[in-house]
Amino acid sequence: MANQITDTNRLGDIAEFYVTTWLWDEGYEVFRNAGCTGSIDMIALKNGVPVFIDVKSKNTDTKYGHSRTDEQKLLRVQIVEFNGQTRKCRWVEHEE
Repeated sequence: MANQITDTNRLGDIAEFYVTTWLWDEGYEVFRNAGCTGSIDMIALKNGVPVFIDVKSKNTDTKYGHSRTDEQKLLRVQIVEFNGQTRKCRWVEHEE
């Protein structure tokens, strides 16, 4: 099992890198936000279709969902969750 990441800023940075490479493996082109704030962390493009993504990280195997802000719902932002313990990424299911 991978070492647990304890610094939350570092976990967030690592999460974005893992999600980027995971999306590349899934056939997406990825464009990351150059700033550290905002409703969107990256835009992924596959077959000409853009997907706005917010990356969330956690450091446990416990299941929990992440909710979107009203602005993210309006923009149809999708959340990708990164588990710092297992180094796995997954799309979070959203209620519309």
